[in-house]
Amino acid sequence: MIKLLDCTLRDGGYYNNWDFSQTLITDYLQAMDALNVDFIEVGLRTLKNESFKGGCAFSTDTFINSCSIPKRLEGKIGVMLNGSELISLESELGQAAYLDQALNQLFVDKAQSPVSLVRIACHIHEFKYCLPAANWLHDKGYLVGFNLMQVAECSAEELTRQALLASDYPIDVLYFADSMGSLTPTSTAQIIKAFQTGWKGELGIHTHDNMGQAIANSLQAMDAGVCWLDSTVTGMGRGAGNAQTEYLSLVTEGHRKVKSNSTKLLELISRDFKPMQHHYGWGANPYYYLAGKYSIHPSYVQEMLSDKRYSDEDILAALAHLKVEGARKFCWSKLSMVNSFYANQIKDGWSPTEVIKGRDVLIVGSGPSVEMHRCAIERYVDRNKPFVLALNTQRAINDELINARVACHPVRLLADCDEHLTLPQPLITPSSMLPNEIKDALLGKELLDFGIRVEPNQFEFMDDHCTVPSPLVLAYALAVVNSGQAKKVYLVGFDGYESDDTRRNEVDDVFSAYHNNINAIPITSITPTRYSIPVQSIYGLEK
Repeated sequence: MIKLLDCTLRDGGYYNNWDFSQTLITDYLQAMDALNVDFIEVGLRTLKNESFKGGCAFSTDTFINSCSIPKRLEGKIGVMLNGSELISLESELGQAAYLDQALNQLFVDKAQSPVSLVRIACHIHEFKYCLPAANWLHDKGYLVGFNLMQVAECSAEELTRQALLASDYPIDVLYFADSMGSLTPTSTAQIIKAFQTGWKGELGIHTHDNMGQAIANSLQAMDAGVCWLDSTVTGMGRGAGNAQTEYLSLVTEGHRKVKSNSTKLLELISRDFKPMQHHYGWGANPYYYLAGKYSIHPSYVQEMLSDKRYSDEDILAALAHLKVEGARKFCWSKLSMVNSFYANQIKDGWSPTEVIKGRDVLIVGSGPSVEMHRCAIERYVDRNKPFVLALNTQRAINDELINARVACHPVRLLADCDEHLTLPQPLITPSSMLPNEIKDALLGKELLDFGIRVEPNQFEFMDDHCTVPSPLVLAYALAVVNSGQAKKVYLVGFDGYESDDTRRNEVDDVFSAYHNNINAIPITSITPTRYSIPVQSIYGLEK
C-alpha cells in the first residue's frame, strides 16, 4: 500500500526558520486531512537552541498538542531527527551511552506523546552509529524510519551493505533522499534495486526537484516497489524544493485507495504558499538544474539567490567553479572560490602609503544607512577631506567624493568588470594575481596592484600586500588602510545582517581577527551597525 507523507512544515522550514503561524498550521492540517495523506511530519526534533526558530524546528510534544490536529490525523504525526545529534565518538560516556542519553532527552514513551513516527536523517558514514536508536525508539512504541542522504554517488555494493546493516534492526521504513536533486528515473530504479538486494522491508523516497524530475522519480520509485513517498505543498523545501503534494496526491490517489478533496489545499496554496514562494523563491530554475547536474549541494544556490550581492553572472561563475572543486557538502569557503582564484605568487606592487599615510580614511560600505544619512556623509567628506574608499561598485554618495574603489572578492570581480570600466576612480585590487580573463576585461582601467593572501584568522599588513582571513572586500579594505598607515579609520554603511544570518558571523569573524592584531588602526562606525565595533554618530562629528 502506498503511503503519502507530507513534510512541508519540516522541510519548508529551511526558508522561514520553521516559524509558521498557528493559523497557517491549523489550515494546513485541515487541508492534509481533507487530502487523506497518510502521515504528517510536523518538523524537526532537536536539542539545539542557538538562535530563534519557530515551533516546527523543535516540534516538542507541548507544541504539537497546542496544534488543532484533526481526529483522523491523530496517530499519523511524525518528526525528524538529525542523526548527527546522536553521535559523539569522543564522548566520555561512550557512543552507546551518549545516544541513549540524547534520546531520553528528546522522547518519552509513545503512549504519552502525540508523535507516532520518528525518522532519523543521516549520511552513509553516520548510519552504523545511529542504527541502535531504532531499538530504543521501537521499545518506546514508535514507528521508526531512517532517511539516508547523498546516496547518488554510492556504488550498488555499498548501498546493499547498508541495507543489510539495517535488516538487523526494527526499522519500519528505510528511506533514501535525492539530496543533490541529481537523480533520473533510471538512476532511481538502480538505487532501489541495490537497496532491495539487502533490505526486504518497506522503502521510502524523498525527491528534490532541481532538474524537474521529482514527480517522475517518485512515480518510478513507486513502480519499482517503494511504498512511502514524501512531498510538500508547492514543493516547499530546501533549494529547488520537493515533489509537490498537490500533484503527487492526485497521481497516487488510486494506488492509495483513498478519495482526496483538494479544495482546502488549493485555497491554502493561493492564500499562503504562493505568496511565500514568491518571497522566498523555492522551486526549480536553471541554477538548481545545474547544481543537480553537477552534484552541487543546493544550499549554494539557495544562499546566492537570497543574497542580493550575487548577480546572475556571479551565480553561474560560482557554479562553474564548484563543479570543478566538488561541492557535495555546503561550505562557505568554497563559495568564495578563493582557493583557486588568486595566483600563489605575490609580486611587487603598489603601496597605499602613497595616498593614505597620515590621513583619515572613510570606508563606504553598501548598507542602507549610507542612503539614509547621505547628506551628513557628504558634508563630513567636504569638511574633513578624508581619503574615501568605496567598496566594489556601490555609488550611494557623490562619485566626485570617492578617491578610490576596492575590490578583491572573486565572484564580484567576475561580475563587475564592465561596471568598473565606467567608474572614474582607480581600482585597488590584486591585479597581478588575477586570471588573465579578468585582467583582459579590465584593460584600460587604472589598477593599483595591492597583493592578497588568504589565511584563516590572520591579518598582516605589508607595504604592498596583505594577509587577510577572508576574501571579503571589507577585510581587504581594512588591510589597505593599515598598510597605508592611515591616521584614523571611519566606516559608514556597515549596517550588519540579522543575528540568525550566517553572513553576520562571517563579517564578525573578520572584525575579530582584525582586532586581534595589536598593530591594527582603531576603527569606528559613524553610522548604525550591528557589528561588535566601536560606534559614534556622524552628526556628533559636525561643528
